[in-house]
Amino acid sequence: MQLPITSLSTLYAEPWEVEAGPADLRKVAAAADRLGFAYLATCDHVAVPVRLAAAMGTVWYDPVATLAHLAAVTERTLLLSHVAVAALRHPLALAKQYATVDRLAGGRLVLGVGAGHVREEFQALGVDFGRRGEILDETVDALKAALGPSEFPQFSGRRFVFRGLGQAPRPARTPRPPIWVGGSSPAALRRAALRGDGWLSQGDRREQLPQRIATLRRLREEAGPGGPGGPFAVGAISEALYVGTPAWDTGARTLTGRPGTIAESLRVYGAMGVNQIQVRFRCRDLGELLDQMEAFADGVAPLLHD
Repeated sequence: MQLPITSLSTLYAEPWEVEAGPADLRKVAAAADRLGFAYLATCDHVAVPVRLAAAMGTVWYDPVATLAHLAAVTERTLLLSHVAVAALRHPLALAKQYATVDRLAGGRLVLGVGAGHVREEFQALGVDFGRRGEILDETVDALKAALGPSEFPQFSGRRFVFRGLGQAPRPARTPRPPIWVGGSSPAALRRAALRGDGWLSQGDRREQLPQRIATLRRLREEAGPGGPGGPFAVGAISEALYVGTPAWDTGARTLTGRPGTIAESLRVYGAMGVNQIQVRFRCRDLGELLDQMEAFADGVAPLLHD
């Protein structure tokens, strides 16, 4: 699940999150860890321009600081950046930050990356917005080297070249933490299929997913024996959920009902070829969110497995 509180976009944030803080965030993380949620995720924006602030808000917790903080109050759940705008930073700097998170978390990092969409953010940091896709491609390649087992990683690309530079601590996970790529454009799907260890949907509706997944499979198959190979995770974001019968208006696109009803609906994702789904619960306060998480873990999640 995506963490509440850490980003206050009007697209999904609940009103109560505006006044919530770190203590509430820690309670959510500890509950997710105890209840068996697969991962906790947080997104990334360095700065939001005035033209987008009304919709996006300006509250976007830094993913590195947030995940490192939550590593101390969790033991099992994976910690995911969904997604880090990786082209905004040098891959060695990213590798240092996220390797440290992985070390602090005992090997529980999943590095999710995406191209980004805020032009002014790139301009302020001196990165060519129009070339962010090709920059990200090379950044992913460089990150795979920098997060690998070597203390002195080597990489030589058009923009980034490094060798003979040691970085420690190394990630706890070997040979390296997985890199999942977000985005649904043709370029993003190609990047995920050929460079990533998984794909993160950025909110595709159910009816769009089969075509996206078919494209990913085709691209990986066409790469042949010299292609990426290995396990590949396919992720999706479900509709907003409310387990039970709500006594308030949870919105037209919220999936509600008994655990069996919700599980039956969510199993469709598995039939499409999705390996993991990210969920968000409609709620009016922290207590209701924690209750929904428990109701899902106890009643719905056991019904999702064959």
